[in-house]
Amino acid sequence: MRAGAFVYPWDVVGDPAAAERIAGLGVAQVTLAAAYHSTRALTPRHPRHRVVTAEHAAVLYPPDERRWKDRELRPYAAGAWAPGDAWGSAAEALRAAGLEVHSWVVLAHNSRMGAEHPDTSVINAHGDRYPWAPCVARPAVRDYLLDLAAEAAVRPGAAGTELESLGWYGLAHLHAHDKTGGVPLGDAAQYLMSLCFCPSCREGYAGLGADPDELAAAVRASLAPVWSGDRGADAAGRDGIAALLGEHWTALTLDWRTRVAGSLQEQAVAAVRAAAAPGFQVLMHADPVPYRCGANAGVDAGRILAQADGFVLPCPGGPGGAAGREAVLAPAAAHARPGTVLAANFTVVAGMGGSPGTLAADAAHAAELGATQLRLYHAGLAGDADLAAVRAVLRAG
Repeated sequence: MRAGAFVYPWDVVGDPAAAERIAGLGVAQVTLAAAYHSTRALTPRHPRHRVVTAEHAAVLYPPDERRWKDRELRPYAAGAWAPGDAWGSAAEALRAAGLEVHSWVVLAHNSRMGAEHPDTSVINAHGDRYPWAPCVARPAVRDYLLDLAAEAAVRPGAAGTELESLGWYGLAHLHAHDKTGGVPLGDAAQYLMSLCFCPSCREGYAGLGADPDELAAAVRASLAPVWSGDRGADAAGRDGIAALLGEHWTALTLDWRTRVAGSLQEQAVAAVRAAAAPGFQVLMHADPVPYRCGANAGVDAGRILAQADGFVLPCPGGPGGAAGREAVLAPAAAHARPGTVLAANFTVVAGMGGSPGTLAADAAHAAELGATQLRLYHAGLAGDADLAAVRAVLRAG
């Protein structure tokens, strides 16, 4: 299968050996970050630094001032971690090494926006605001995300794009000094804690015939036994949500959220296509369970695969990850058309829970489940031993 690796511009810029080293892994393409959230990243082989701190969500190229002039919501420029056109410089080096370059665009995940524009954030049923999670039902947020998708995706020299966080973001977030694990929350409780009650979502619930205050009260009541430890902490799936919240409210909230996310996803793909040349590939980081939140946003797979060229799907590695691979690949494969890309995304950084040593077996299993390509997270973060394991697998074919 065709393989690609994720890379940050700072992995390449300033390291003359980086592009050839990545090409030497045996990958055909790189997915190079063009718009990214705040992070602290290791650079274990860079000649100038070992740790890069990206202090806030930013675009890693000069934004088009004609597009963003006088707009309240606009992308932030990067600081010293990716000055100037870092994306363009890295892309040029990677292409010179024979690699196809695709842009990597993080959308509805932006803590600085939430801090500076509090009215953009998801607000849970308890009234708590999630500044890292822009609410995708807010008209101003949607306008910003659509323009950001078009601009950041279609960078000069990019052959395609991968759109991440294109949908609802919720409670789960790898936040600085995160201390939210005192009460374990299962799949269903995570969903309830991710439901938004900002003015736009309240209006949306009302448009479906619901009293938003009554719904919020029902969510709080449904979570009460989870907080006390009586029941519900392990509830999962749609049935688990309904067991906590009730069928009526479950159906109504899923209806609202699937409508909002689905329309945004369709519009973002259309915006990118309108800005790109023919043949530009548009993939989305996705989870085929529509209610899921986060970087791999929940999708109605049939609906979105009618618009996008395919999905990048999170796949756990190792023998214990077989069920997880099946859970994401099989539902997506059921809606694939000829030419649809289903890229199985494996973490190959052992220190981050990845399993580079089982990549060959994991990739073979993914192919059996319908995967057509591989994505490897992450060529810049991985240690030398991890990269050696990847190299051995990809060169063996």
